[in-house]
Amino acid sequence: MLKELHIKNIAVIDEVHIEFSDGFSVLTGETGAGKSILIDSINMALGKRVSHDLIRTGCDKATVNACFEVTNSTILEALSDMGIEAEDGLITISRQLTLDGKSTCRVNGIIMPLAVVREATALLIDIHGQSDNRMLLDPHSHLDFLDSFGNLLDSLEEYKASYKEMKTITKEIDGLSSNLEEKQRRLDLLTFQIDEINAAKLKVGEDEELETKRDYLYNMESIVSGAGAAYGALYGGEEYSAYDLLRQAERSLSGISQFLPALSDCAERLDSIIAETEDISSEINNCLSNSDFSMAELDSIEERLDTIGNLKRKYGNTIEEIINYGKTAELEASSIEQCDSKLEELHLRLSDVNAQLEQKANILTQKRLSVAKELEARISTELEELDMPKVRFSITLCDRITDGNITYTNTGKDNVEFLLSTNPGEALKPMSKIASGGELSRIMLAIKTVLSDTDDIDTMIFDEIDTGVSGRAAQKIAEKLSCLGKNRQVFSITHLAQIAGMADNHYLIKKTSTDASTSTSVTALDSDGRVDELARIIGGVTVTDLTRRSALEMLEMAKKIKEQ
Repeated sequence: MLKELHIKNIAVIDEVHIEFSDGFSVLTGETGAGKSILIDSINMALGKRVSHDLIRTGCDKATVNACFEVTNSTILEALSDMGIEAEDGLITISRQLTLDGKSTCRVNGIIMPLAVVREATALLIDIHGQSDNRMLLDPHSHLDFLDSFGNLLDSLEEYKASYKEMKTITKEIDGLSSNLEEKQRRLDLLTFQIDEINAAKLKVGEDEELETKRDYLYNMESIVSGAGAAYGALYGGEEYSAYDLLRQAERSLSGISQFLPALSDCAERLDSIIAETEDISSEINNCLSNSDFSMAELDSIEERLDTIGNLKRKYGNTIEEIINYGKTAELEASSIEQCDSKLEELHLRLSDVNAQLEQKANILTQKRLSVAKELEARISTELEELDMPKVRFSITLCDRITDGNITYTNTGKDNVEFLLSTNPGEALKPMSKIASGGELSRIMLAIKTVLSDTDDIDTMIFDEIDTGVSGRAAQKIAEKLSCLGKNRQVFSITHLAQIAGMADNHYLIKKTSTDASTSTSVTALDSDGRVDELARIIGGVTVTDLTRRSALEMLEMAKKIKEQ
């Protein structure tokens, strides 16, 4: 239950601190006193989206602290799973909003993401706002009510798992099936490129070897001429060669070395030079013997280099890059070629998943049909207790059909709609066509009453659930709210004396103004205060002894009703 609420610097509220009790409580006050701001403040604590415009004029930040007492073990366990541990059974939520739009939320002093706070507080409190009655006019909400009442959320999640898988496979099939002509054109191009690269039988580094060979052949004439001249000068000239002259010098020195021993060493050195000259000449001669020029070989090299150059322009700057491009193209082509087999596999999987989907949808439908009868009976009973005895309430459930085929969505295959007949003899019609504002209020209260038996939420807030009702109908709503308050904490913001009179606790929201500022206060009323406030609601501007007696009589009657 909501034990305490502290609000500071929100709209017309300067600072208020309220301690709440269990049971049925009402909040009343003049129009514009700040009742809706109180709801905004609670929503802020619950992690809901709020605007920095909520910050009181002249202040740079606004804060809300809400303290909840939690005793339900299931809720405590769920909160623990979210990383929220109750301290002595208490959960304190603090949220601060600044003018620059920054928002900080803490749970028991620990900063928490707003998404976690919203999920956690959804287990603690249910707020029915002024516009929520309009939900009943949308048939999509009817399915949510039905599933909540029947505790079908687990079955729905099982169905959703198959539905999600079906959508995933369908999307993959659509992706593979789209642009088939484009994929075939791509495959044709890849096949051509792969064949072209493979036909070249490239070897890494061969282009460099060929370029070296080509340069050699281009310079063959100069090579032969230069090498021939060198050979002639050294050994094979028509006239005396270096070899001949060296040999002649060596013989001359050898002939006189006996007379001049110092020349013997020179003769030996000349002999070594002659041997080296013979070796060099032999190597040059061998090169000349192996340097036959072939125009055919040069043409072949040029053609090969042209082929490699053409491939480089298309597929990469080096032979290694061309080879890698070919490998990548082969992988892509293989993937496209496998598309047909992949599609066949996906269609088989889709068939299996669709069978599971249909089975789970049918199970969900059968459960909903069973639950619908029970919910229909329960709501009808509640409506009778809310002074709508002649109203007939019915729930229709049928397949969702599109173009003659059953349509599956993430909620199943069922269309659920609440039908109503407000007068005897009238046919059942969609609620959106015939329900008045007062009827919508009571129907929503009936639904909330029934659903309260299926959840563990301890606190419920109704913001003007009495819209569009008065007299006997208002009294019945008051009694229903009082009944709800026996097992949980119930709040109602109201303008009706009948509802205020049935409350266990009464809080007055009052706005006071000066020339400089306006502020709102919240006060827990004692017995005399309740009489005065009820008298104001009954009498309007002027409170008289008569309206006070009427208020006192209303409170005494409420006490008797609650004791029954």
